[in-house]
Amino acid sequence: MERKGLITDSYQVVKHKKKNEQKRKEVKSRQTGPVKVTRVVSQAVTKEEEELEVLRQFDLNWHFGPCTGITRLQRWERAMELGLEPPTSIRELLLRHKDDPRFLNSVWHEYPI
Repeated sequence: MERKGLITDSYQVVKHKKKNEQKRKEVKSRQTGPVKVTRVVSQAVTKEEEELEVLRQFDLNWHFGPCTGITRLQRWERAMELGLEPPTSIRELLLRHKDDPRFLNSVWHEYPI
């Protein structure tokens, strides 16, 4: 009986290093030798941006039903009528900014239905 060829007979086995084992590269300067490069990312997020992110998460949560074609407040009220218990903080946030279309409309408002 003859043995069937294995795929490893045709292709070389390559073992990859794990992420933790990979060496970190240092950036070398011509004048001073090794230099650590750090990137400072501004994480100053305004309260308004945080509130909009909370509302985006509400839009993307399908537990409260679809959000296309209606405002966020209408969706919250519909979810409440259906007994889905939407967060009251969302309603308070929407009522505080009831004249601002960025807060009133869902993420999908700009896309045609």
